Amino acid sequence: MTRTEASTGPSAGRPAAAEGGAEAGNRGGLARNRISATAEIVAVAGGNGVTRLPVLSSQVPLVLRRTPDAVYVVGGAAGPLGGDSLALSISVGAGAFLRVRTAAAAIALPGLDGLESELRVSIAVGDGGRLEYLPEPVVVADGARHATLVSVTLAAGASLVLRDEILLGRHDEAGGTARTDLQVSYGGRPLLRHSLSVSGTDPASLGPAVLAGHRAVGTLLLVNNSGARVGACAHEAATPEVAVMPLAGPAVLVTALAHDAVALRKRLTPPDDQSG
Repeated sequence: MTRTEASTGPSAGRPAAAEGGAEAGNRGGLARNRISATAEIVAVAGGNGVTRLPVLSSQVPLVLRRTPDAVYVVGGAAGPLGGDSLALSISVGAGAFLRVRTAAAAIALPGLDGLESELRVSIAVGDGGRLEYLPEPVVVADGARHATLVSVTLAAGASLVLRDEILLGRHDEAGGTARTDLQVSYGGRPLLRHSLSVSGTDPASLGPAVLAGHRAVGTLLLVNNSGARVGACAHEAATPEVAVMPLAGPAVLVTALAHDAVALRKRLTPPDDQSG
């Protein structure tokens, strides 16, 4: 695997409130504190197969920490809470490799005014570049409304492993409402437009057409990966809880249901992938 080396770049760990990113006020006697924060990662190919990170910039609660094998998004505060607006930008240059993970599951919590929290992820990967975006699940607590909106632009020859997982509710909770939107283009042409909306209290969402009684749902997108991986995913489709959709690119989209996060992760990890 390509070795990753991080160079010093701009970094900001200041709370968003200190930069005018938090809105505090009072509506009907209820205080609200909405956070807006951004984080940016830029990876470029250096000499001797080394990938450099000239930009690693973050704001609380999107705190970035680099390790020898990945860049981790470390939650610097509880949440996201209803009304929070978070944005993560990832750019991988031609020939570079980057793995992005999160240190723990995110727990989406309801705000005092019923607003939706939002995470926007913008990804660009150059020719010959490779990105593995492997966050931990988003747990949507009772009463919470959360949206994950991902936009990906891949050059021809770029590779991508992208996983998205949702768990409705904490222990003994029905869970709130979650929606995801994934838009991917490859070589200047649309590759995938995928949207999902689920709720732990909506009978239609819990019914056989969507969750079929499960609490966990997720997707795994593989673009320009080995035939062994694609074949392994296709083999998993033999179970009723897993569906595989071949795409152009070449690419494959795996969608899975499970009763818990552990079972979901097993269904969204190709057998030849040891990274989790």
